[in-house]
Amino acid sequence: MADEKKRNLEERENDRSVSGFSLMEPAGKLGAYPKRLRSFLHEVRVEMRQVNWPSRQDVMSTTIVVTVTVAFFGVYFWLTDLAFSHLYVIVNGYFKKL
Repeated sequence: MADEKKRNLEERENDRSVSGFSLMEPAGKLGAYPKRLRSFLHEVRVEMRQVNWPSRQDVMSTTIVVTVTVAFFGVYFWLTDLAFSHLYVIVNGYFKKL
């Protein structure tokens, strides 16, 4: 009796047949797509209304700070690269003479 139950369980697990109802499930999901999209867009609109947008003055001041900072570090790394490249030429020339 236990062997029959085990065999029936194995047959059910290995059963690859497709029922008609299982084919309707993707069609149902496809029909719900416009509703889900509309709901998503509504939620996006509600959230965007709650955003605290910065003022024009805030945007301008942070843009200036970022621009100055990038320019400063650009010059700093350029000078550092220039110094190390000259140091490399000097050290390389010294060891080539040996």
